[in-house]
Amino acid sequence: MPPSKARKTARTIPLRPADGGYRKGEETRTRILRAALEVFGNNGFETVTTRQIAEAAGINLPALTYYFGNKEGLYLACARSIVDTFREGVGRVASEATIALRQPMDAANARKLLKQLLTALARFLLLASSSDQGRTLFVRREIASPGPAFEILYGELWQPGIELTAQLLNRATSGRLSEPAGKVRAIMMIASLTGFQSGRRVIARAAGDADQVEEVISALHEQIDALASI
Repeated sequence: MPPSKARKTARTIPLRPADGGYRKGEETRTRILRAALEVFGNNGFETVTTRQIAEAAGINLPALTYYFGNKEGLYLACARSIVDTFREGVGRVASEATIALRQPMDAANARKLLKQLLTALARFLLLASSSDQGRTLFVRREIASPGPAFEILYGELWQPGIELTAQLLNRATSGRLSEPAGKVRAIMMIASLTGFQSGRRVIARAAGDADQVEEVISALHEQIDALASI
């Protein structure tokens, strides 16, 4: 018996929306993440409700649940989005430095790679747009009061960044820095950039309206050049 007309018609209907529907879904997901980063960053994980985030994103609560499941799922997705954004901004330079460290390297080349890495990090952090403020708030709060996302940010972002910078510092000083000393210096260099990022209003008032990004990069390069004398 031949298939019915109704059955033939059913088989020709797509199971999901075409490209336009996919784009709309991605836009909705991005809007939820952006709203969640800001709301979580301002208020923390415990006090925020998914309803608050849905309202901030301009969507209904079932849509948020569809994309992220629950509050913790959304919180962890925020952390992963931060890691992904960081990799887009600094990942190429970090990968090149990691590959280079597998080969013999003199101190001068190590200092050159260290400059490239910290310059990329400075530009990523200090040239972020106002729409990225939620990311900054989220990270700052997770550092001050670790929540469900701490292990993601530490394991995939902070620890690898500190270790890579410390290895470059070790090569840049021809091994004269101990491992603990290298990590301390790495943390201080990275923390100085995050300090500039979070305190830009105070810094702008104290230092004037000069191009702070280029001044920061220049100061970092001077610190790295000074490693030759250690």
